[in-house]
Amino acid sequence: MFDDDDYEQRNRQLLFQGTQVLERTGQSLARSTQIAVETETIGHEVISELGEQREALLRTRGRLEDANEQLSSAKNILKSMSRNVFYNKLILILIIIIEILILACLCYLKFLKH
Repeated sequence: MFDDDDYEQRNRQLLFQGTQVLERTGQSLARSTQIAVETETIGHEVISELGEQREALLRTRGRLEDANEQLSSAKNILKSMSRNVFYNKLILILIIIIEILILACLCYLKFLKH
């Protein structure tokens, strides 16, 4: 009878230990599940934020391309204006030379012919 009590007590103790291990395992699984859910939530937030940043970068890239096109256009306009200023100066110099020649001819005709 003593052996049966020891056997039964040993079985109860093993059952109790097994139950404790099972409870700890269940708690560990619950914590792991909670961590997995939190990690998944953080992952979704990161992916969402990265998507927003990507959109912002694409908009910025588009604006930079537009600014680059406008700078190229402005550069061409400035070149054209510079060329026009040069031609206007050249024409002005030619007009002044022609006026000087006309004045010289008039002076020659008025003073030397009399």
